[in-house]
Parts: sequence; C-alpha cells; structure tokens
Amino acid sequence: MLEAAQKYQIPVRDWTDLSTGINPNGYPIPKIPDSVWLRLPESLDGLIDAAQNYYQCNSLLAVAGSQAAIQALPQLRKSSIVGLVAPSYAEHAHAWQKAGHTIVSLSANDIDLHIDQLDCLVLVNPNNPSACQFSKERCLAWLDVLQKKNGWLIVDEAFIDCVPELSLSAYAPLKGLIILRSIGKFFGLAGIRAGFVLAEADILGQLAELLGPWALSNPTRFVTVCALQDKQWQGDTRMKLQQDSERLAHLLSGYQLMPAGSTPLFQWVVVENAADIHGLLAKQAVFTRFFMQPASLRFGLPANGAEWAHLTSALQAISQR
Repeated sequence: MLEAAQKYQIPVRDWTDLSTGINPNGYPIPKIPDSVWLRLPESLDGLIDAAQNYYQCNSLLAVAGSQAAIQALPQLRKSSIVGLVAPSYAEHAHAWQKAGHTIVSLSANDIDLHIDQLDCLVLVNPNNPSACQFSKERCLAWLDVLQKKNGWLIVDEAFIDCVPELSLSAYAPLKGLIILRSIGKFFGLAGIRAGFVLAEADILGQLAELLGPWALSNPTRFVTVCALQDKQWQGDTRMKLQQDSERLAHLLSGYQLMPAGSTPLFQWVVVENAADIHGLLAKQAVFTRFFMQPASLRFGLPANGAEWAHLTSALQAISQR
C-alpha cells in the first residue's frame, strides 16, 4: 500500500485498500492490562484452551502467523514431490521450492489424476484467489492415499472462519493431516501475527523445536484469547461479511466485472485487461490485488460508507473511458 501511494503520488489517507482480503472491520482490540506488557509469555494464560475450544481440536501449536508454519514445514521432510494448486497463495510454492522439494503444479480438477504420484498435497481452502472450495470428503480421500506413503495433506484454512462447516479441524490429529489457521483474515488482526497449526504431536514437536520459544508475544496472546472466546462477535461478523460480499459482487457485476469466485472476504474477477483496470483504479486511489496468471483482480471489502462510495465512483469513471 505504501509503495502504491508513492508510485501514484497519492497520500495514504486518501486510498481505499481492497488488496488484502482481510476483514476491514476486525475484532475490536480490548484494553490490554499493563501487566501483559511486563512479562514473558506464559503457557497457562488460557490461549491454548481458547484455541482448542474454537477449533474443536486438542492437538495444536500457536505460531507467529500461519506464514511461520508455511516457511518451516518444508524443512521437516526429506526431498518430496509436492502438489500445489495454481493459482493459489504463492508463499507455499516458494517455501517448498526453496527447501529443495519437487513442485507439481495442478488445477483443482487434476488432483485425483496425480494424487498417487505425490508425497504431499498443499491446499488453500477456500482457495486464494480463486475461492475454490474442497469438500471434507475429497480431502479425506486424498489424505487416505497420502497416508499409505507417510505423506502429508496440508490444508491452509486462512479464509475458512467464515464457513467453519468446511473445516477439517475437528479431524485433527489424523496421521499426515496438517491444518493451518490464521487470526489475520476473519478476525482482521493480521498485524498481531497469530496463527495455529493443528497436527499430530510428533509434527508439532518438531515444528516447535524449529521455531523456538515465545513465538507469540504476551499482548498478541491476550488479544487472541479475547477474539477466540467472543462467540457473539463471531456470529454477527459472519452475517455482516456475507452481506457485504454479496453487495460487492452485485456492484462489480454492474460494471461488467463478473466475479469468477467468491468468499465472504473477497471477490475474484478474471478479465483479460486486468492490468489496465488495476492501474486505472489505482490512479483513483483504489488499490486491488492484481494476478498475472490468469489475468485477474481480487477485490476485498470496503470498510465503510465512504469507501463504498469511493469504489463506486472509481468504477463509474473507468466504465466511461
């Protein structure tokens, strides 16, 4: 965002940033007691209990955002053949490639054809940016194949909090199943860098050894506990995000930008001139996420009435060119 502001010479305060897919009206930060800032993190502070209750899983590890686990997990395996869906969150492929593994790029429809050839399969569910969803039945069937060769099914569920019924978290710790969860997207708390890995105790132990102690700061742990325990906020937010997502899809469709995929947190638009549209919107201080393959844009949700109006006027302007 700061780079865009500099590139287009528009002050940061004037931008509507729709590039992240993060809830723009995140969990309201409670007052953090002074004592929280004065002590090192303690394991009996309620964080693990809150996470176990929220994810319905007793075998989990707190990490400094799911990105920490994405970078570390490839280091826990010998050279493997790893299937990744494309397009998807690019950091997964980068981490496995950097660690020396062989990457097999797949479309979502090709997984069944290649699962026998893989040692690991990495999914983002719902996928980012395509919003493709993978059912529990399909995931467990793939896991069954991978288990026979001591393989892993890694499911990044960063965007699943809006549709918790899709999650595999209650199935952990099945052999070879590794689930990544994030506090950044649904809760809108990307800045506190908090996440969880759900997996077998052996894998969690290796991961904890690699990442080291005090992965989460005390203030992060305090806020995360509050967010995970606030059922009222979670229920209200799921309803509001769904309503706003439908509103965004309707708005974009009205300007011939028909979403090809949708989650409650973003709309994905595949369009040949995506780069041009991205640039034209940026010139009007509306920032989207541009993808080259396929040429497409991801639109996150506006935060308030002023941002909805800003996006609408920007779309009107580019439609008149």
